[in-house]
Amino acid sequence: MQDDAASRDGDDAAPQHRVGAQHDGAQRDAATARDAATAREAAVARDAAEEASAFSHPTVDPDVTVSYGAHPDQVIDFYAPRDPDPAVLTPLVVVLHGGAWRAPYDRRHITPFADFLTRHGFAVANVEYRRGEATPAPGGPAIPAQAGPTTPGPESTATSATAGSGDGEGTGGTDTGAPVAGRWPDTFDDVAAALDALPALVRRALPQADPGRMVITGHSAGGHLALWAAARHLLPADAPWHIDRPAPLRGVVALAPIADFQVAEELGVCGGASRQLLGGEATFSERLPYADPVRLLPTGIATTLVQGRTDIVVPQAVAESYADAAAKAGEVVGLTLLEDVGHFPLIDPAADACAVVVEEIAQLAW
Repeated sequence: MQDDAASRDGDDAAPQHRVGAQHDGAQRDAATARDAATAREAAVARDAAEEASAFSHPTVDPDVTVSYGAHPDQVIDFYAPRDPDPAVLTPLVVVLHGGAWRAPYDRRHITPFADFLTRHGFAVANVEYRRGEATPAPGGPAIPAQAGPTTPGPESTATSATAGSGDGEGTGGTDTGAPVAGRWPDTFDDVAAALDALPALVRRALPQADPGRMVITGHSAGGHLALWAAARHLLPADAPWHIDRPAPLRGVVALAPIADFQVAEELGVCGGASRQLLGGEATFSERLPYADPVRLLPTGIATTLVQGRTDIVVPQAVAESYADAAAKAGEVVGLTLLEDVGHFPLIDPAADACAVVVEEIAQLAW
């Protein structure tokens, strides 16, 4: 009888043990979820504070503005170096601003960064380009741009639960309430035209600058455009932006760049902006060879990526994917990862990260 009782006790204990284990597991899962939510809230708060600091500086007017086309957005602002050595031509830094290629976010927000560069001895060309929605233009190149809709449209997927940041670079999902990202092919037309015109324009507008020592930098969506501009010689031959030889650049310093469109889309970067830039789901894949930097390697041009480890706008994984692809293509791309730095300190003159950016540019320019 004692053996039977012990057996019954064991049989009763087994289900109780399973129930207890399940309860403990549920508690651990709930604790993990709470920790993740707390960490997410802290990350969002930190990002907002970093953004507020970056955009707290007044805009800085250029020394001269020159047009490279007829559209009002086809302009370049030139900034002369502060206290230059008159006997030495100054390296030229070409700046391409971010803002998820969306119309409301123009070059003015990056002018404090441009001024910061001039105070470190550089001449600066701050390039504007067309963004947002476009009306279809007659004619045009016979590339996939004309195979689908000329005007990008918003994605039909669900809106992100996380609100976008003030510059349109939201922290995840597809934000159907945001302005459409980019103009295809106008955004690319403009960056190519500006870079082609720049050597002659700078000689007239800023004769103390040396276009032979030119470094291109860009932040976020502008980082994508900087990498793309340095890879135009690798574009398909039918691309209107293709050039026969590498651009005359000393190097590229891409700041938290949207450097791999497919990874960016998987992570919901900037509310699906890269998909919008290429015209939406119907044309995304066929336009990737014409637009995605990760597919345009090796460039043969010295390239450094600067990335904050705590960036929740364009996460570290995007830059790492580009650097990995470059390595597989036989090219060494520098990847500078900054601890406790998010998206916006890279262009914030008040942040230590901005000084690191200047050092990376100087290593290529001088």
